[in-house]
Amino acid sequence: MLNDRVDTAGLPLAVGDLLAILGVLTIGMVQHSTLTPTRAPGVYAPFVIGWLVGAVVIGAYSAGAGESAKAAIPLGIRAWVVAALIGFGLRATPVFPGDLAVAFVAITLVLTGVLIAGFRWLFFKLVG
Repeated sequence: MLNDRVDTAGLPLAVGDLLAILGVLTIGMVQHSTLTPTRAPGVYAPFVIGWLVGAVVIGAYSAGAGESAKAAIPLGIRAWVVAALIGFGLRATPVFPGDLAVAFVAITLVLTGVLIAGFRWLFFKLVG
């Protein structure tokens, strides 16, 4: 089953996807003056865990994702929605720092989704 969901042709997309996720979270911590070496891993972890689950379940790195933007962009967005829901759920627990303000949910969900889609589009424009 995992072989159907993860293909080496799709793995280069992981770089941009993770940069989008971590980038949005980092910018938020910088803007709220909460970026510290001890806090950042706890902020990143719920969404990285969510991404690992969402990307595999949805097939964000499947063979189709590595072939064209037409396949890669919807797969990336669907995987992000799953990942974000997991991340928000984990963040709402006392295990991870931060709260679950409506503005945080909206901004993180939309901005990261746009960045993942934009990176995947750019990837196929440059790589072909």
